[in-house]
Amino acid sequence: MASAADEISEQLETEIVEGVLPPGTRLEEPALAERFGVSRTPVREALQRLSASGLVELKPRRGTQVLNPSIGRVIEMFEVMAELEGACARLCARRADAALIETLRGWLTECEASAGRGDFSAYYGANRAFHIAIYHGSRNAYLAQQAEALHLRLTPYRRQQLRAPRRLDHSLAEHAAIVNAIAAGDAVAAEAAQRAHILIQGERFTDFLAQFGSAQS
Repeated sequence: MASAADEISEQLETEIVEGVLPPGTRLEEPALAERFGVSRTPVREALQRLSASGLVELKPRRGTQVLNPSIGRVIEMFEVMAELEGACARLCARRADAALIETLRGWLTECEASAGRGDFSAYYGANRAFHIAIYHGSRNAYLAQQAEALHLRLTPYRRQQLRAPRRLDHSLAEHAAIVNAIAAGDAVAAEAAQRAHILIQGERFTDFLAQFGSAQS
């Protein structure tokens, strides 16, 4: 079950990404606590998560301010993410054992169940676990660490692009192709499928933003 901090951070992510909370907006803990009907503790935790994702800046004694994420920079991060995840999938296909493949299929099943319910939050949680399993399946701790760090920075954008029309269905098909390639030990196919999956996420994110007229050049 999602915590209060989860729900607050996800709602604020959406409002920042869609431009409802424009760059420069000050986010005050007391006002947010009143808005969401909670204490300041989950609000503070949510703001810390947004800071880790680069969406806000926490200024000592000056409060929290929404930053201006450059769409160009976000696309660059997706491109780097595609290379990192592609490398993880390639190594995972070479090094995965039966237990890891079973784990990946289990998270794929969780994604399917969440998509069937139309539960975007649950889908994203299972999706994140699926990707992290591949990072660690590479058996390269440094690569996994770098992939997880960038995944965290891209969390708001990866989460929002899932709301693009039919994106959940397409994402599931892409996940299945990745798992099949890893299970077959086909490193080339696994890398290609994973890279394409992330690059498409970047494209779908810009499509999502276009619905709100908030894409920047």
